[in-house]
Amino acid sequence: MKESVKTNRRSLRHLVPPVDIAGRIERSERMDRPIRVLAKAVRQRIGPGRLRDLLHGVPTGKPLHPPLTDLSLGCWLATAVLDLAGADPRAARAVLATGIAGAIPTAASGITDWSALHREQQRVGFVHAIANVAALGLYVGSLAFRIAGHDRRGKLLAFAGLGAAGAGGYLGGHLAYRQAAGSNHAESVTHLVPLGWHDLCELKDLPEGRPVARRLGYIDLFVLRVGEGVTVLADHCSHLAGPLHQGQLVSDQGTVCVVCPWHGSAFRLTDGTVAHGPATAPQPYFETRIRRDGVLQVRPAPI
Repeated sequence: MKESVKTNRRSLRHLVPPVDIAGRIERSERMDRPIRVLAKAVRQRIGPGRLRDLLHGVPTGKPLHPPLTDLSLGCWLATAVLDLAGADPRAARAVLATGIAGAIPTAASGITDWSALHREQQRVGFVHAIANVAALGLYVGSLAFRIAGHDRRGKLLAFAGLGAAGAGGYLGGHLAYRQAAGSNHAESVTHLVPLGWHDLCELKDLPEGRPVARRLGYIDLFVLRVGEGVTVLADHCSHLAGPLHQGQLVSDQGTVCVVCPWHGSAFRLTDGTVAHGPATAPQPYFETRIRRDGVLQVRPAPI
């Protein structure tokens, strides 16, 4: 019996998954102090307003950082292809310089997004940023060598930069797909609510002028009653699923908004659209009506 157990243990060793480097980073607390200081400094430097909304991607309704990242990484990968193909050095320099120029707004949007993430996400994002800064430094050195006529050294630095950028990209993928940073955390609501009107609660049970949470099937809803009118949104913030019913009501350019208590995203109560980031996706909005017996009914608003 003991021999069979030992044999099984040996065979199971081959099934042990590889070391999850990104997972270890997100669980490590060693970087928390510099992360806390840097995140606070970024939030103070880039305060609420048009610049922060632009860097988050609010005007387009999509995060700004990913497409900018593709620009720089695409240019740097193209540089490697040109170098390997022995293409005209001037072409390689031009593509390399374009990637370097694109890294500046990419970094600005990335660090703005990073400052409004959860701590586990910030840990991975911090190392992601270090890898990308290292890549940028190597590419700047590569361009300097190429301009000085030392193409061979420039190519070596560029390949090293591609390796650092690849490591940064791996961690960025972990952030986006494993930790769901930048994803729309309210998107699934429309798939969980069947079509048609649904009874939610009696109007008299809702407090006047104070947001509350009510449950409809599998989802939580933000519900605000003002007189006979009721506003209903999905309660979990599209940024990182913060509870909107715990947020403040504010007026933004004459429109009443609810501000997420976690990271400050502001949504218009008229239709759930984003007034201010870090959220870029609108909050699912529900149409309402009151039955003659005083029961509040809701249905998802058409997209």
